[in-house]
Order: sequence, then structure tokens, then C-alpha cells
Amino acid sequence: MHSTTLAQLAITGLLVALLPLSMVWVSSDENKYRKLVWISVFLTFDLIVFGAFTRLTDSGLGCPDWPGCYGLANPFLAHAEIAAAEALQPSGPVTVFKAWVEMIHRYLAMGIGVLIVAMMAVALLQTRRAGKLAAQPEHLAAAAAARWTYAPGLPVALFFFVCLQGAFGAWTVTLKLQPVIVTMHLLLGMGLLSMLVWFGCRQDTVHAALAPASARPPAPAAARRVPIAPLPVLRTVRWLALAAGAALLVQLALGGWVSTNYATLACTEFPLCAGKVVPEMDFEHGFHLWRELGKTAAGHYLPFSALTAIHWVHRNFALVVLLLAGYAAWRAWNLAAMTRLARGIAAVLALQTASGLATIYFSFPLAIAVLHNAGAALLVLLLTMLNYRAKHQLDTAQQGAAPARHRQ
Repeated sequence: MHSTTLAQLAITGLLVALLPLSMVWVSSDENKYRKLVWISVFLTFDLIVFGAFTRLTDSGLGCPDWPGCYGLANPFLAHAEIAAAEALQPSGPVTVFKAWVEMIHRYLAMGIGVLIVAMMAVALLQTRRAGKLAAQPEHLAAAAAARWTYAPGLPVALFFFVCLQGAFGAWTVTLKLQPVIVTMHLLLGMGLLSMLVWFGCRQDTVHAALAPASARPPAPAAARRVPIAPLPVLRTVRWLALAAGAALLVQLALGGWVSTNYATLACTEFPLCAGKVVPEMDFEHGFHLWRELGKTAAGHYLPFSALTAIHWVHRNFALVVLLLAGYAAWRAWNLAAMTRLARGIAAVLALQTASGLATIYFSFPLAIAVLHNAGAALLVLLLTMLNYRAKHQLDTAQQGAAPARHRQ
């Protein structure tokens, strides 16, 4: 690809990032770094939802090369090539609409990459500044606060993670939507969202700890009424949150496998499939990872029974996620710091169940399918927050219990 095209793409990514960076800059929030993290969370959630729209509209190959479109920076410049491909195959993977969908998805991903680079740069610069402050005794407290706020470990990890995600985005195109690559691309996107949410929660904790007592908002009435949870309860919630997160990870992989193999309508009734509780299924071909889209490892067309196996496993494992996440939410419901999260998780689980059934009964309408993917991303967000708060509450309670045992 020509260097001019790469420069145009880089400028486009900077322009996409300019709006959220401007919002952070003009914000009245004194902790602009925390604001930057949470805006990145919002945009990453949007990227995942738009990525689902890209996949579900079959726009993944709307531009059959990467990172540009026919070697150019945008579909306007590649209009002649796109129009020629569309004329040869009007319902094929390349159309003007699909090209724009695919490139908008890439532009948004570039913008998020710029935001993560900005986070890393700020963290490294502020950590270096804190090192200089630490040499002055009168600034030791400020240096310690800066090191805590701008600890560079997670921003650097996010940078390498988003680079890996970008590589899988490229392979998604160059390997022609190979299912295992597309599924990994989806999982890495969800992983990026989870890491950013964890980072945002950490920044909230740091901000609350460093804020002057006079500037802290009063505790909610519920928090004043409910006593601190005992350690056994917090340990239970912590382990349940971890188990729910692990189950969700498996279900995301299964859901991605359903979507990338176009197996959503392999079963068109519920709770039965093809009129049976356990239909005819081909697990060997259905769950063979290294193969082309729609083909077996030997290059033959994928049998329908393989698609049935993919759909059936995803459908039934959803019950495991529902039970684990629902039980975790129920145990966290009466903990003051987690009540709203527990309610949100319960609501999203209900939404996911309804949207999953709706894709079957309404024969896979686009809006419902995108909503189902958005619900999965929202569940990742909420369960990450639950895991963070459960860990933070447990660590705080254990630290408070240690001096008490020492005094005894």
C-alpha cells in the first residue's frame, strides 16, 4: 500500500479520536484521565455493537483488502473498483453499502487505538514526572499520588492488546472470514472492553481515595443502613463473580462460533430442535477450528448437522451462564456497593434470554441480532464491574480484619 494512503488512514484515525479527546479537554471534571478512560469504554462498546452489525450484514469483506479499500483510504476514492465488483456480483460481499460499513468500523477502531496510545503516553509521562518529584522531600506525597493514578502497567498492556486485536482484524479480511479468526477477533474485542472497564473502575477507586473529604459526595442512604458484609459473604460473591465471568467467556466463544459459521437458524424452534430434544449433530466437523468458512477441514461443504451442533451447544450452555450469573447477582443484591450492579445484571440476563429466543421465533431479524450482541457486551461490562467491586470490597475487608486480629 502506498505511503500516502497510510498517512491518510492515520489522519482519519486522529480525526475520529479528536472529538472524544476534545470532550475530555473541555470537560469540567478535574480528573480528565479518568474521563478519557470511561469515554474509551463507551466507544469500545459502540465498536463491538457496530462490529456485530458489520458481521451480520455480511460486510466483513466489503473492502477485500486491509487496512484500506482497494489500496485507497476510503470508499469514495475506491468507488470505481467497488462499483465494478458490485456490477459483477450485486449480492456479493462487495457493495458500496458494505464497503462503507466495513471502513466505518475500521475508522472507529483506529480512533480507539489513538485514545489508548494517548492513555499510555500520559501514564508514562506522568510516571516520569512523579519520579522527578520524588527526589524533592516536600513533594513526596504528590509523587506517590501520581504514581498511583498513572501506574503505566495497564495502559501499556492495553496498547499491546489493541495491537493484537488490530492484527486479528487484518487476518479476518486476508483469511476471508475464517471462523476461528473471526471468533478470536470478537473475543479480543470483548477482552479489550473488559480491560478498559477494569481500568475505569480502578481510576474511580483512586479518584475517590485521593479526593479531599470535603469534596466527596455523601454516602447513599442504603450504604449507611447496610452494615459491612462479613468476609465469608464477600468471598462467596467474589468466587461466584469469577465463575460467572469464566462461563460468560465460554459462551461468548460459542456465540461467536455460531455467528461466524452462520448457524443462527440451524434450529428454528425452542426448546426442541428439528423436533427433537437432542437432534442429529456432527460435532467433529462443527467444532473443527482450522477450516475455511462453510467448509470442512477436507474442503467439503459443511453438513447441516454440523451447524445444528454449533447452535445446540451455544443454546444449552446459555443456561449455565444464566444460572451462574443470576446466582451471583442474587448473592450480591443486598450488598450496598453492588445492589445496582446486581439489578443491572439481572435485567441484562432477562434481555439476553428474550432476544435469543426472538432470533429463533422471528427468523433472525437484524435489529434483534444486533441487540443480542449488544446485550452480550453489556453483560461483559457489568460482570467485569461486579468482579472488580467484589475483589475491592474483599481486599478492603481483609485489610481491616488484619489489624483487628493483631490487636487480639
